[in-house]
Amino acid sequence: MNVGVIIAAAGRGERFGSSSKLDQDIGGRALLLRTVELFTRRDEVRSIVVAGPADDFDEFKEKYGPSLSFHGATVVPGSRESRCESVRLAMDAIPSECTHIAVHDAGRPAAGTELLNRLFEAARTLPAVVPAVPITSTIKRIGAVSVTLAGDELDATADAILGDAGRPTIEASPVVETVDRTDLVEVQTPQIFAAALLRRAYAQENLAGVTDDASLVERLGETVHTVPGDVTNIKVTTTGDIKLVRAILGLKAPAERPVHKRF
Repeated sequence: MNVGVIIAAAGRGERFGSSSKLDQDIGGRALLLRTVELFTRRDEVRSIVVAGPADDFDEFKEKYGPSLSFHGATVVPGSRESRCESVRLAMDAIPSECTHIAVHDAGRPAAGTELLNRLFEAARTLPAVVPAVPITSTIKRIGAVSVTLAGDELDATADAILGDAGRPTIEASPVVETVDRTDLVEVQTPQIFAAALLRRAYAQENLAGVTDDASLVERLGETVHTVPGDVTNIKVTTTGDIKLVRAILGLKAPAERPVHKRF
């Protein structure tokens, strides 16, 4: 089995804040490099392609290009439109001799060896394999219309000065129903597919509403199988997730610079 890996790193990461989550220090190396290194140690992997942000691609390539090249990875510009378009573009750089293509989120640097072993072994037999973990929390569907509750903590004087801008507000949405979570799972990455199958899935014209690569395969009427995922394989979305990833990997946060060296 020869595997080409696509690392989807073109997203803006708006929920993370002003800094880039890919730049965050994880044990002395950037988060993106930690993610790429998950696959550099795999004998099955023949190619790694990183789809970077289209808008800042030159800066991205200057920052990460040398390190990624050292790991044998190729960097290509992703799409401004969607993750799916980025993966489609990256697939063009996957060598034709790769029998399988794995797609992984750049923000998941904690995918463990045992998880990858399960996925790669299952992919030797099954054409489409994704990791999944059971949903254990109560799931509720909420209504599309919400109400805004304004606090009354401000006194009359402050209210007169600040107006509505000074009022703390809470968005409250009505619960429509509680969803039966039986047989529901949360899907993770990497997702791995027979190369020909994934290329055929991405040859479809309409990619609207697609949230993961397996969804496109499902649209073809092909079966996607799940294997047990890992709850520690979290996707970094907010700044708080960085602390969690470091804890999962057993790594310390970088030491703060002395005050006189911060500026």
